Amino acid sequence: MQQTEDTGHEDRRQGGIQVIARAAAIMRELGEHPDGLSLAEIARAVALPRSTIQRIIGALEAEGFVEMARAEGGYRLGPELGRLLYHTRIDVISVARPLLEELSHQIGETLVFCGVEANQVLVIERIVAERELRVVPAMGVIHVPFHTTAVGKALLASMEDSKVEKILRDTLPSGSEGVAVKRQLLADLEKIRQTGVAEDFEEYMPDIAAFSVAMDTYLGRFAVAAIVPVSRARTHRDKYLEPLKTFKAKVEARIGES
Repeated sequence: MQQTEDTGHEDRRQGGIQVIARAAAIMRELGEHPDGLSLAEIARAVALPRSTIQRIIGALEAEGFVEMARAEGGYRLGPELGRLLYHTRIDVISVARPLLEELSHQIGETLVFCGVEANQVLVIERIVAERELRVVPAMGVIHVPFHTTAVGKALLASMEDSKVEKILRDTLPSGSEGVAVKRQLLADLEKIRQTGVAEDFEEYMPDIAAFSVAMDTYLGRFAVAAIVPVSRARTHRDKYLEPLKTFKAKVEARIGES
């Protein structure tokens, strides 16, 4: 009798794990498609029956993790996930901020700490250097393509090839111009993977340079960048690189490298 009860408990546990894994797969797929997907599209993407998708989506919708995206029945990630991510970022900031302050004091420059949201770079914390010639970056989403900023390139270089391809497909210009930009960018990403640091000299903004490293942690993928006037960046470039790498190592050690 005891063995039968134990077997039933184990079956229920395994069934619960399977449901969680399927829900995670669905949410990842919706995360790749911020405009939403239909039940049939989700079913094809995760290779599950539509009836199974409908049950899991219903449970996720009841908890606010997904919501209707369009009248014809599409779904997208819901507001509850955003609330959880907000609290996650608060935890990340509590770890990162003292290290950001230490790094800014060491190199004497403005820093931004960024994450990724819906294939866009999101500035979630900043430290503005106390000096006469400085840069004051805005908080929130950076409304430019990934590949035009040091932070974006650092993040791209830390991603798997399939994710890079999807982001570039959505953001690069079409035609021969896009092909040329992609060829150069892929070469840049390979160099960044070798050196560990992405650089941007006036690509994002005139007279501004940036140096960035990415971190892949258990709480998500993030990047830090030193934002520097070009006049200082060209003469003091080497003094930024090792401190940025040290910052990356400290954050990954405290949060946990993915």
